[in-house]
Amino acid sequence: MNIDVVLGLQWGDEGKGKIVDVLAARYPAVARFQGGPNAGHSLHFEGKKFVVRSIPSGIFREGSTNVIGSGVVLDPVTFREECLNLEKMGIATREKLCISKKAHLILPTHRLMDAALEAAAGKGKIGSTLKGIGPTYTDKIGRHGLRVGDILAPDFRARFDALKARHLRQLKDLGYECDPDKDEAQWMDAVAFLKEYKLVDCEYFVNEWLDTKPMLAEGAQGSLLDVDYGSYPFVTSSNTTIGGVCTGLGVAPSRVGHVYGIFKAYCTRVGSGPFPTELFDETGEELRRLGNEFGAVTGRPRRCGWLDLVALKYSVMINGVTDLIMMKSDCLDSFEEIKVCTSYRVDGVPSDHVPFDTHAAIEPVYTTFPGWKTDLTGCRKEDELPQAFKNYVAFMEQFLGVPIKIISLGPDREATIER
Repeated sequence: MNIDVVLGLQWGDEGKGKIVDVLAARYPAVARFQGGPNAGHSLHFEGKKFVVRSIPSGIFREGSTNVIGSGVVLDPVTFREECLNLEKMGIATREKLCISKKAHLILPTHRLMDAALEAAAGKGKIGSTLKGIGPTYTDKIGRHGLRVGDILAPDFRARFDALKARHLRQLKDLGYECDPDKDEAQWMDAVAFLKEYKLVDCEYFVNEWLDTKPMLAEGAQGSLLDVDYGSYPFVTSSNTTIGGVCTGLGVAPSRVGHVYGIFKAYCTRVGSGPFPTELFDETGEELRRLGNEFGAVTGRPRRCGWLDLVALKYSVMINGVTDLIMMKSDCLDSFEEIKVCTSYRVDGVPSDHVPFDTHAAIEPVYTTFPGWKTDLTGCRKEDELPQAFKNYVAFMEQFLGVPIKIISLGPDREATIER
């Protein structure tokens, strides 16, 4: 059996939570393979909104198995909070959830390190969510980290104290004043809670599962935030692209089947970094208002702009996308005209490539389409869509070379057209 994959193709916030929830009905298991509680996946159904951070979005589907993979970094406090909220809704998280022993733990001092490093960066800060993600991945790569499986070791406390002491020395060097014991008691209580869950050898669990049943892998953030192929250094600390599935879950590339690439009908970004099509005018404000573009975890307003097909084609290429999914098309319903970036001028030179230099002067070159001026939110079949919108979709499919298989026309599960 294959593992199919859902990936964000922009700078995150594409709407992956809704699509995973929609697709999860077809898969008996859903796995998160990277990222941490800085990624908020929003789901809407039965007139309510739900946000999950570390737990896979398939948790809401009856009878599903959900896996937190080795590539994820886990904050026990946030995890416990999520689980308790889900249990209030009648979801048996202990029965439905497995956690890789190889996933790394976010310590309270990782959060302090995050804040200290961001403060020290001054104007050069990247816009961290301050959840401790970056410092945790730094310890992972530096071979100092603590993993979920370590909580079962008899000397876990000693290992924790050693890493904490290391962090406090670094905080002292940064001149960052803090309470060294802040949130530690709460964190240890949450670790005890974590021990109640099924801790697994992720690579064995996933591969044995795939011997007989399919699985859906759920990415966090977006491809343009990938630590290797995103707009470095304005990126996250993990591999958000297709390779992260293999390393984060311990599966071979030959196991990967469909790659569902999700994008918005316009672009958004949170934090610092290049954004060639960003709008600083009333149109940008209108996109933010119509799309409710505020972070599911942080509440921060997102930067908004027109769709960038150059960057999107880049993401399609590096991920081997087989099926495209377009979100929030309905947010463009009221515009007289709609612009799409189809090439760049980089430092004055025409280009159809995403440049290496994130500080380059990138001028978007637009193709303009007439707006459809129609409320799409009530459409449930393709033949109900206006011709102007169909022309817009056809242009994107031709430009990107990949079919758009799903069109989302609202946040609810039902507001979805499959083609």
